[in-house]
This record gives sequence, structure tokens and C-alpha cells, in this order.
Amino acid sequence: MATQSTLRSGPPAYGSSVERRTGKSARATKSEDLRRRTKLVTSSLFPDPRDGQPAATEGVPTPPRGLCPSGDATTPVSGIARLAASSPLVDEKRQTEYYLLPVKSLLNRCTSERVPFPWTVNPYRGCEFGCSYCYARYTHEYMELEPEDFERKIYVKDAAGALARRELSGRGGTSMRGQHIAIGTATDPYQPAEEEFGTTRTVLEAMAEREGLSVSIITKSNRVLRDADVIRRISEKSEISVNVTVTTLNQRLARRLEPRAPRPDLRLAAVTKLREAGIAAGVFVMPVLPGITDRESDLDALARAARDAGAQWLAANVLFLMPASLKVFLPFVEKEFPRLARRYREWYTRNAYAPEEYRKKISAQFAALRAKYGMGSRPYVETEGKSQPSQLGLNWIAA
Repeated sequence: MATQSTLRSGPPAYGSSVERRTGKSARATKSEDLRRRTKLVTSSLFPDPRDGQPAATEGVPTPPRGLCPSGDATTPVSGIARLAASSPLVDEKRQTEYYLLPVKSLLNRCTSERVPFPWTVNPYRGCEFGCSYCYARYTHEYMELEPEDFERKIYVKDAAGALARRELSGRGGTSMRGQHIAIGTATDPYQPAEEEFGTTRTVLEAMAEREGLSVSIITKSNRVLRDADVIRRISEKSEISVNVTVTTLNQRLARRLEPRAPRPDLRLAAVTKLREAGIAAGVFVMPVLPGITDRESDLDALARAARDAGAQWLAANVLFLMPASLKVFLPFVEKEFPRLARRYREWYTRNAYAPEEYRKKISAQFAALRAKYGMGSRPYVETEGKSQPSQLGLNWIAA
């Protein structure tokens, strides 16, 4: 496990004696070691799915359940659920289990008109930061897991660097030109698991070998600084930007909302260091939580802090809740912010989005803040063939 001093001193040295002796990179050697010391997964690690499907929300598709409705280990499962059930347990720490997930592909094609980029990469499934509002919890349902398992069972995509290298090369290089690849749309690529497994870095190293790419990274972590060297190498041949998410400057509030994510001041300091290194970087205020983080003076202070940190752009979205996320976040609100519980139930029980009037209000506020502090609204030009969306990604609003 990397120490804090290791993070500050930069990435581990490559070209080690192991690499010289075996011809394999340190990361590849470690991946093989992980596979050798794995433990078999028992069916008890995978809880029975819900007896019933949550009520469909207005305008939001409910993720389909797997083919193992009883949760019985003898019942056939398919797709990602089958892979998850056979994934070996490779580590346990901080009350979190880590599994090595065999996947055949790393680049995910996005065809939705709501998404302004055609490709995404998520080096992990699940995220240890445990943000109470995280919209991506539904992705664990595809693996017949509960939304609450999203931060407790982390799946490390095996051989991600080799897959990225093969797919970027196999797609012909020229075909990927101008087609944006967003890293970290459904999991944080710099969550604690990255210190142990280094999956994100292996993907970036593969990208550094190509030219003409368009890449962005989304993270809540200052761990991204470890990879400043490879990000700079990518920028020499391609376009790359880093989006650092900060939802509030209030450290105590941030700890309640995002219990295992780095402090807001550390994230903003990372923006400063990225900019000093010549790397394009901005701040995402995603999501804005109604009644919790949306006070006008607080948003102004956050925008000013982003400007002072050197952020080149500022973008925001209002909270978006899939049914799986609602199942976790609504009880959290009822416990931590009981005066807001009724409002959240009225807004989100039947619709994944806040009312349009409220979203327009927040959009106008951020337009004014960008004008006031001289920041742009987005890090890259939308790719050809993608229309101007009112929502970026699965839950982004270009406010």
C-alpha cells in the first residue's frame, strides 16, 4: 500500500530488476501475483436480490435484473453477474472486499444522445469513497448485488492496460481521433484501490502510446497528481483534461456526504498543482444537493475558490437519483437532514430529476458565477455527431 509520502514523491520507479529479468512491467507482474494469491468466492458473498423490483421512475429506465431471481447458486446467471460471481477475492481492508474481474473489453460505447462523448472507461466497478448520493450504484445491480455493496465490494478490471492498448490499436488510431474518451463516469479512477492495483495508470500508459486522442478524467481525489507525468506525456500527442469534483467547501459536511473521499481543500490544491504542471484542469460541482449544498453564498465561495485554484472551467449539475441511489440516499437524508426529507420524497420518489424550474435556477446561477470569475463551462469541444445536451453524461447538467 502506498504511503502518503510515496504519493507526494511521485509514481513508483519503472524498469525495476523484476522488469529487466522477466521482460514484464511491474504492474503486469503484480497482476499475476494477485491472481496467484486469490481466494475462491463463495455464494455467501453475494446476497439474495430484492424480492421485488423498485417502482419505475418517470422517464428513467430501471436496470434489468439478472437471470438469478432466487439468488440460488445453482440458478444460471449471465453476463456481468456471472463474471462477478466467479471473480476471485484478492484483498480485504477497510471493511472493503476487492475482486479481480475478468473483462473482455475496456472501452464502453455510448450511444445515448444525452451523453456528449462516444466512449467511457471505468477501471473499477464500485467506489470506496461511499458518496451517499452516488448515481452509479445501479451498476452493481447488474451483478446481482445490492446498492449498498457499491462501496463495500470493489471489482478491479483485470489486465486493463493490455485491453486498452489492444482496443486503442485495434480501432485503427485514426478512427479514435476526435472521439472523446471519458475516464471515471461510473466510478472514481483514483479511489483507494488505485494505490494498490494501479489500474488507472496502466490505462493512461496505454493512451500515452497513441496520438490524436481526446481524453478527460473525472475524480474527487488528489491521487491524480501521482500520474501527472503520464498525463503530461499524453498531452504531448493528444488532448487531455482533468475534472476535479468538489461539492462543498465545508469539510465537516463533505465528510458526511463523501465519507472516504479526500478533503475539499486537498482536491482544490490538486487543481493548482495540475495547472502548474501545464495540465488542463477544472472543477465540477456535481451534484448540487437541494437544500444542502445550494446556498447562494456557498456556491459563490466555491466558485471563487475554484478560480483561485486556477480552474479553467466550472460546471455543475443538480442531484440525479436512479432508484438504486434513492434507496440509499433517502434514508440518509431522513437521518441527517430530516427537515428536507419530505421535499426529497416529493421531488425524487417518482422522478430521477429535480423539478425543471429548480434546475434552471441553478443553471442560471452557475452561468453568472462563470462570468463573475472568468471561467469556462466545459473542458472540451463536443464531438462531431453529438448534439448539445441539457445533461452531460449520465447525470451531468452543463449548468
